Amino acid sequence: MLAKAKEFWEQEHEEKEAEKARYLAERIPTLETRGLSLSALQDLCRELHAKVEVVDEERYDIEAKCNHNTREIKDLKLKVLDLRGKFKRPPLRRVRVSADAMLRALLGSKHKVSMDLRANLKSVKKEDTEKERPVEVGDWRKNVEAMSGMEGRKKMFDAAKSPTTQ
Repeated sequence: MLAKAKEFWEQEHEEKEAEKARYLAERIPTLETRGLSLSALQDLCRELHAKVEVVDEERYDIEAKCNHNTREIKDLKLKVLDLRGKFKRPPLRRVRVSADAMLRALLGSKHKVSMDLRANLKSVKKEDTEKERPVEVGDWRKNVEAMSGMEGRKKMFDAAKSPTTQ
């Protein structure tokens, strides 16, 4: 199968070469420069240069048109993608609706049950778990002297014991 494909490819290549040679033979006459004088050769060169300039101008114009068309195609593709992919979403607003109003909107006039959800909530009072103890502000040296030794440790033990027993 690969051999057959290679054979077709070679045959196609030969046909293209033959077509190219035939086309060039039709379009381009053979140049006969033998026996021409210097001035005739210069005229021939000027004529050929003029033809080359015309062909270059045409090529440049066609290339410019092609580039313009490709830019236009890209712009149109971008516009199509923008139109297809993006929808402008309206800004959403927060609406406060009670549960009763929502049920009325959903069920219509059939709704008779009142759903006051806030009434069912338990009310919790914030209790102070720790009441602030009055802090004695005084000279720190007296406090250190009073707490030193065994008497100070006994006072600390009694102070720690007394609030829990009350």
